[in-house]
Amino acid sequence: MSPNLKLILLISFILLSFILNIFGLMFLYPIYLTSPLLFISLLLLMQFLNNRKRFRGF
Repeated sequence: MSPNLKLILLISFILLSFILNIFGLMFLYPIYLTSPLLFISLLLLMQFLNNRKRFRGF
């Protein structure tokens, strides 16, 4: 899978979880389910961005 496709999928996952979190704030979904989902999506994006230019040895 190409890095550009992964980045697009991660950003779309963040947008989806953000919308679900807004629904959670409006009491349509439980907030204790939507908040960890948003946190996990942001964590995955940060891991992806930090691992791209890592030195892997000789």
